[in-house]
Amino acid sequence: MTDMNERRDELLRVLAQTSAELEAARLAQDDEWAQSPFGWLKRLPSRSIGAAGENLVAAWCAALGYTVEPTEDGEADRLIQGRRVEIKMSTRWANGRFKFQQIRDQNYEIMICIALSPRLEDTAIWVIPKAVLMDRPAGVSGQHGGAGAIETLWLDVPAGAPPPWMERWGGDVVRAESVMAELFGS
Repeated sequence: MTDMNERRDELLRVLAQTSAELEAARLAQDDEWAQSPFGWLKRLPSRSIGAAGENLVAAWCAALGYTVEPTEDGEADRLIQGRRVEIKMSTRWANGRFKFQQIRDQNYEIMICIALSPRLEDTAIWVIPKAVLMDRPAGVSGQHGGAGAIETLWLDVPAGAPPPWMERWGGDVVRAESVMAELFGS
C-alpha cells in the first residue's frame, strides 16, 4: 500500500508542478499585455473579439479617407469604397504566432488581417485579395480536418517573420496603407 501511496503522491506532484509552471507562463503573458493599448482585447470573450477587430480596421480605413459601410449579409464584414471586405484579427498567441481563423470562401474580394502584439509598434496589417488566400500559399491550411480541409482555412503567421508572399500585401501600417491605395484607390 505504501508503494501505491508514494506513486500517487509522485503523480500528483507532477500535476501540481505543471499547473504552477502553466500559471507562471500565463501571468508573464498577462503582464506583457497589461500595459498594452490592446490589453483589453485579451479579456474579451472569444465571440466579441472578431467584432472588436472589425471596428479597429473600420476606424483605420476611415482615418485613411475611405468610405466604410456595413454589409447587408454575413458574407463580408464591411464595404470599403464599395468593395466587399472580410476582416480578421489575431492577437499574438503565447507561442509567438498569429492565427487568422475561420477563413471561408464567401462573397468578398479582399481580406484585411490585423495582427496585434503587446507593443503598439509591432502592429501588422495585410490587405490580401481573396484569390491569393484561396490558392493556399505558405501558412494557409485547413483549420478543421487537417491541411486538406476545404471548408474553413486559417492563416498561421510567425510574429516578425511572415511568409515572403505576405510582404507584397502589407506588414507594417505604412506598407498596408500603400496596398490600400493600390487596391482601393487613394
